[in-house]
Amino acid sequence: VMDDADVKMALASAVFAAVGTCGQRCTSLRRLILHEKIYDEFVQNLLKAYATIKVGNPFEEDTLCGPLHSQSSVKEYLEGIEEIKKQGGKILTGGKVHELGGNFVYPTIVEIDANAEIVKTELFCPILYVLKCNSIEQAIEINNSVPQGLSSGMFSKNMQNVFKWTGPNGSDCGIVNVNVGTSGAEIGGAFGGEKETGGGRESGGDAWRQYMRQATCTINYGNE
Repeated sequence: VMDDADVKMALASAVFAAVGTCGQRCTSLRRLILHEKIYDEFVQNLLKAYATIKVGNPFEEDTLCGPLHSQSSVKEYLEGIEEIKKQGGKILTGGKVHELGGNFVYPTIVEIDANAEIVKTELFCPILYVLKCNSIEQAIEINNSVPQGLSSGMFSKNMQNVFKWTGPNGSDCGIVNVNVGTSGAEIGGAFGGEKETGGGRESGGDAWRQYMRQATCTINYGNE
């Protein structure tokens, strides 16, 4: 999120992408990179938003965060929190199992160094890292510094930022969004990632190629 972004839109998008489906989408938001000029205020507003999130039955209309898939997911969440603390991460909110019991946990925000090893590990749960940048170039560098490369989104009104972000030296993800969150906008587009998230695409113009066996045929139908 750059310093010229529509921060209200960015905030709503970030909360939905990080917390929706209890952080269990392949496109869930894991790292929120904020320009240093808006960092403090954005984080405070993010904490206020998290305080309003209802955890519970996902079939109820006003519930944003349902349960984790299984007890092994809860274990991954708790072990992830402990590792985050060991690596110098600060839990700003959440970080524990919910009073509802079962597979419910609190959506969590973590302040941590962008270079911490745990940030490179995808924990499939509602843990969001907030990171700081001072320029679009540094934001892109942080974005591209992990082994995964599925979905990314940048918020900015500056066209130079937009074309840097979507250009050949921008985000190295398979999905590169502008002023849209990381999850939910890929319907009908070519869906897939790069690096450890794999090549190939589903949907989009060339998706059928993945399901076909390509053969090069040379046929001589003459007599010589």
